Amino acid sequence: MVNARPSWLIKGVAVVGEHKLRLLFEDGTVGDVSFQDDPWNGVFEPLKDPARFANVTVLDGALYWPADGLDWAPEPLYEAARAHSLTAA
Repeated sequence: MVNARPSWLIKGVAVVGEHKLRLLFEDGTVGDVSFQDDPWNGVFEPLKDPARFANVTVLDGALYWPADGLDWAPEPLYEAARAHSLTAA
């Protein structure tokens, strides 16, 4: 029996603008997600700084900011990326 990983887990991330990320998911979905309108309250307030936001990586299928110990669940990002998905030319 194959233990398949959920399609909505993030495999890769690239910063493509100020508070904008390109995400790659387990099922091959690639899409851009903008965080420009996020309020950045509470524990996420340090990520208002674009340079700090750009220090994102992937840990266990979620976005992760190691300097701040913050993570962002992948499920809602998967839906946002699908709404702004990129396709091969």
